[in-house]
Amino acid sequence: MTTHSFALHIPDADLEPDPLDPAQIVSGTPEVSGKVVWESADGRQVRGIWQITPGVVTDTEADELFVVVSGSATIEVEGGETFRVGPGDMAVLRAGDRTTWTVHETLRKAYAINL
Repeated sequence: MTTHSFALHIPDADLEPDPLDPAQIVSGTPEVSGKVVWESADGRQVRGIWQITPGVVTDTEADELFVVVSGSATIEVEGGETFRVGPGDMAVLRAGDRTTWTVHETLRKAYAINL
């Protein structure tokens, strides 16, 4: 993790395995990896890269803005919208949103989370 200004090529950045809680997996054998590239001193702002392979998973979201770099998924927000995201799409998730992600092709995104 860095504390200075920087640039990073997201498509080929090295990521670390970040195993899912098995209770989150609805179907398939999705695998998650990621990398935190910056975090505020108080830990309330996190910037990073996240990747998930195909499958269906559930999650409870943080306050997040992300941009998809590669792959695609359909995200269903419980009691709200369902949207499909792919390369170049930006999405905003609200803290506490309960979601179901159907990952069609391995999805890689850059994100900014506020806790």
